[in-house]
Amino acid sequence: MQSSVDALKSSFATATQSLGSEEPIPPWHSLSLDPISEFVPCVLGYSSFSSNHTYACKNADLYAFVPHWAMGSENRIGNDVWGWTDAESGREFGMVGQGDGTAFVEIQPDGGVEYLGRLPTQSVDSIWRDIKVIGNTAYIGSEAEGHGVQVFNLSKVNLISPKEYSITTDLTALFDELPIGRSHNIVSHSSKPLIAAVGSAPRNDSCAAGLIFIDVSDPENPKGVGCASEDGYVHDAQCLTYHGPDSKYEGADICYSFNEDTFTIYDISNTSASVIISSTPYYGVSYSHQGWVVDENDQRYLLLDDELDELFSRGWASDNKTVTYIWNIEDLEYPVLTGHFSSAVKAIDHNLYIVNGLAYEANYQAGLRVIDVSSVNKDPTGSSFKEVAFFDVFPEDDDVGGVAEFSGAWSSYPYFQSGFILVNSMDRGLFVLKLTN
Repeated sequence: MQSSVDALKSSFATATQSLGSEEPIPPWHSLSLDPISEFVPCVLGYSSFSSNHTYACKNADLYAFVPHWAMGSENRIGNDVWGWTDAESGREFGMVGQGDGTAFVEIQPDGGVEYLGRLPTQSVDSIWRDIKVIGNTAYIGSEAEGHGVQVFNLSKVNLISPKEYSITTDLTALFDELPIGRSHNIVSHSSKPLIAAVGSAPRNDSCAAGLIFIDVSDPENPKGVGCASEDGYVHDAQCLTYHGPDSKYEGADICYSFNEDTFTIYDISNTSASVIISSTPYYGVSYSHQGWVVDENDQRYLLLDDELDELFSRGWASDNKTVTYIWNIEDLEYPVLTGHFSSAVKAIDHNLYIVNGLAYEANYQAGLRVIDVSSVNKDPTGSSFKEVAFFDVFPEDDDVGGVAEFSGAWSSYPYFQSGFILVNSMDRGLFVLKLTN
């Protein structure tokens, strides 16, 4: 699948060449956009604040917008986003990934955003940055050469003034043991102090760019505890304790992984001797990218996004409209592709997360799309799935029904108790949304 990786990165380079160079910056880029600090409801299909801030929407309201330049970024390229809730105060915070670092913000009770400061990249700039949180600690990786994994105590963020945090004195730790010099994503176990760096480089080392496990039970002293190299490069994964119908694996630590040309399931109960349970190609596979179980407490179904099927017009995505793949995982050794859901608009899908039967999909130039997938147990074909809300953060291609290109919404964070949803746009900035109902 190396040719697909090369195509993917070439497309990204083309899409972002004017964002990270001295070429003219497009008029829709965040440099020319002002922040929004007031509620802008979705009315008659649009959330409209100004001519530059008019977004197609359905059942999703805008509460705030902060462009990347207003969060301290010089290259103004957005990527991942994650959240953290302070267990003592209940305050909600966002970590906004950017090409040159990570910005920290607080989400106010009214949906407003307070910019708190930023942690610069550990080495050089990169389009790719990924953030996960365990407890009150953020783990930040990047494809930047020599970056490693930044370990940052979120208790440091405050409202005194926006602060530029030090990549030496303000870090809790830096995990840069080889083979992790760079990584594509950080995966956090849902219930244990364990993270995995995936998509590392090079591919020909002993871990083969697979899952590289780090014990973070003591955040000040992260320790490498093995890797899973058996299926080569892992692009992303969801790792959790298994509670599902396959009784052989009850209580085991499982990683559902997306490995470019397969959907691969690992038993990582022993991180130094992980085992592949199954590795399955599928109809239309172009780049197995990311996915999520529909119900973590009853792991019968999983949704997968393939990042290149729309771009290459393959399989169910021959019309360039976003396809979400549905997997029955009741038997971990023999997962079955049972169906799919096709969006009404053309776009490449990126990251998806599922909360209470709703799939929150960051579909690049189609923005955030929210799909009701609660019917999957009764109808695993996907024919009963319904798009119940959306907020299109990239209006430039709306008049042609969308375009399958790389720009717009990179990721979302839908887990705040308040109901606020964070969406990080590559080209504009951070959107704070909430579903109307």
